[in-house]
Amino acid sequence: MHHPVKNKNGETIASAVTNLDLHDIARIGKTYGVAAFYVVTPLEDQKILVEKIISHWVDGWGGVHNPDRREALALIKVRDSLTQVADEIRATANVPVQVVVTCAAEKDQALGFDEFKYRLKDPANAYLLVFGTAWGLTDDLIESADLVLEPIKGNTGYNHLPVRAAVAIILDRILGAA
Repeated sequence: MHHPVKNKNGETIASAVTNLDLHDIARIGKTYGVAAFYVVTPLEDQKILVEKIISHWVDGWGGVHNPDRREALALIKVRDSLTQVADEIRATANVPVQVVVTCAAEKDQALGFDEFKYRLKDPANAYLLVFGTAWGLTDDLIESADLVLEPIKGNTGYNHLPVRAAVAIILDRILGAA
């Protein structure tokens, strides 16, 4: 999610898309069997950039040179808003969509990874797992979500993971083989 997210002052912004995040999150998603990796940004220049990167690796020479990367980057879809993504998933899956947000801060209503892993087995719902960039999702977005996952905790008080690391850790905890 690149909008709405917060900057370090807590202001709502649209963050920049990075090539590294696209590649790494797509590869992580493919490894754990996610159906799609949505990049949400209302910024036209950012959408054009993402589409250009995808095109190179899916339709262009990059895909010929590295078919594994093509397979992963084919998961990426660019959309303007979270509502647009949820509507698309609802139409495709034909079941209710539960929006599940991630947050580095402790939240009273936070759902544990094991409980969420258990819920994923129920085919009556589709789950849209939302990760924030910059300094995280806005408070309004978090409060409007159906579920909030517990934060990832290291062994220090520092907690500001890059989004691609958070995606890898959480997907392993909820979709990993162990």
